[in-house]
Amino acid sequence: VFYEKSVFLTFPPSIPENKILVAQRPLLTVANKTATLVCNYTYNGTGKEFRASLHKGTDSAVEVCFISWNTTKISSNSNKEFSCHGFHDKDKVIFTLWNMSASQTDIYFCKIEAMYPPPYVCNEKSNGTVIHVKGKLGNLYRPVPIQTQEPQSAIPLWIMVAVTGVLAFYSMLITAVFINYWQKSKKNMYHQSDYMNMTPRHPPYQKNKGYPSYAPTRDYTAYRS
Repeated sequence: VFYEKSVFLTFPPSIPENKILVAQRPLLTVANKTATLVCNYTYNGTGKEFRASLHKGTDSAVEVCFISWNTTKISSNSNKEFSCHGFHDKDKVIFTLWNMSASQTDIYFCKIEAMYPPPYVCNEKSNGTVIHVKGKLGNLYRPVPIQTQEPQSAIPLWIMVAVTGVLAFYSMLITAVFINYWQKSKKNMYHQSDYMNMTPRHPPYQKNKGYPSYAPTRDYTAYRS
């Protein structure tokens, strides 16, 4: 006879996972150089010592300030480039920044850490809060009013062009008249010049050396002084 022996495996009840969730408002506009950023969080663990910090930039490279607390003590510290203070109140951490400048406009992230007892727990990176600080940098992007020119401002240019064209036309006309007058004067001077007898002559002593009879003998005595 065989008896079937049943074995039952029992598992311990599931332990709640230590997890921290952080919620932030997406945009915070600062007009008076003071910003108050609230980091709401939920935690289902058993930690007793915590640390909360505020980070600047998309890569969270700059830690602006932090606050740490336990059941009996609270401490806070700030980056020397910022005026910041943290305050813990139940399920939220409030960071106050003052004397902010337009150059500090950026995205800021809250980080909540459960330091003790183990295990160490940290929240996943939230969507962050864009803190827009209004200031002089914002004024640089204001559109500069465009001053429209009056239509009369273009009249002197057209007058100048017209006068220049007229002067150029008359200059060419006067030049053409002068050249025509000069050519006519030169032609008249040519016709009024004395006629020069170009018939060849021969001296008396060469009369019988084959010169044509129609060529008169030139009297050279007339040229003697």
